[in-house]
Amino acid sequence: MFNPSSDDVRRFFCGVFRKQRAREVLTPLETMAGDWIRHHPEYEDVLADEEAALAREFPVDGGQTNPFLHLSMHLSIDEQISIDQPPGIREAATALTLRLDSAHEAQHQIMECLGEMIWNAQRNGLPLDGDAYVEAVKRRIR
Repeated sequence: MFNPSSDDVRRFFCGVFRKQRAREVLTPLETMAGDWIRHHPEYEDVLADEEAALAREFPVDGGQTNPFLHLSMHLSIDEQISIDQPPGIREAATALTLRLDSAHEAQHQIMECLGEMIWNAQRNGLPLDGDAYVEAVKRRIR
C-alpha cells in the first residue's frame, strides 16, 4: 500500500476487523492493525459495515474522529519507531511510553505531535520537519 486511496484504507481496516472476528489468519501488517483496532472498540460499529464505512464522511468540523485516519496514524507511528525515522523518534517514543506507562497513550501524544508537524508544513508550504517533530515528542517526556 504505497499510495492507497481513502477507500483502500477503509477496506483494509474493515477487512482486518472482519478477519479478526472470523478468527482468520492475518498478515503481519494486519496483525499490527488488529492490535490497534482492539485498543479502539469504539470504532467497531464503523468497521463492521464496510459499505457504510466507504460512504461515510468524517468532516474535521464535525467533532468526530475519523477512525481510519486514527488507525492509520497508529500504523505510521509504529513504522517510524521500528525504523527510527525520523532519527530519534524510537528513543523519544520509548521514553514517553515509560513516562506514561502506556504505549497506547504515548502513541496518542505522538500522534498530536505528528499532526502538528504536518499541519505546520502544509500551512507554511514547507517540507516536513522531522527534527521539530521529535523535539515536540521529547517535550512531552519532561
